[in-house]
Amino acid sequence: MNTTASKRLTRRSNDRMIAGVCSGVADYLGLDVTLVRLLTVVAAIFSVGAVAVAYIAAWILMPEA
Repeated sequence: MNTTASKRLTRRSNDRMIAGVCSGVADYLGLDVTLVRLLTVVAAIFSVGAVAVAYIAAWILMPEA
């Protein structure tokens, strides 16, 4: 019998700043949401739009919890 719940990558509606993508990723990976948000902002500064496109795609594709 499997007693562990399966993890799902979903956007969080209760801990969101914009769309809940970073909060969902942090929950899925078991990281602090502030760390994920900081890494996202830093990556967005150094990538030329790639992170912004990935964030928007995740916003559209990730189901809301």
